[in-house]
Amino acid sequence: MSNSLVPLSPGEVLRELYLVPLGMSAGSLARKLHVPRTRIERIVKGQTALTPDTALRLAKFFNTSAEYWMNMQAAYDLHEQAPRLADELAAIDSFEAA
Repeated sequence: MSNSLVPLSPGEVLRELYLVPLGMSAGSLARKLHVPRTRIERIVKGQTALTPDTALRLAKFFNTSAEYWMNMQAAYDLHEQAPRLADELAAIDSFEAA
C-alpha cells in the first residue's frame, strides 16, 4: 500500500480515545455492552479483530456509527495484510478491457 499513514487498530482507538479519557476499564465497558469482559480486553490488546456485533454495541454506547468502527477495522486489516500478500499480488496481471 502506498498510504504513508499507519492506521490505528480499533483497539488502540478504543483504549486511547475512549477508555483512558473516561477512566473506564475494559471490564466496565464490557458490562455496559452486555458482552464478555474478555472480548473487550482482547480487542484493546490487539489480540482479536472487531466484529460487526461489537461495532454495533460500541456505536450505540458511544453515540457513533457502526461504520466508524468497521471502517477502522477494515483499514487496519488491509494495512496489515498487504505486505504479507505483496509477492502474490505482484504476480496477478491486471484486467485490461478490450
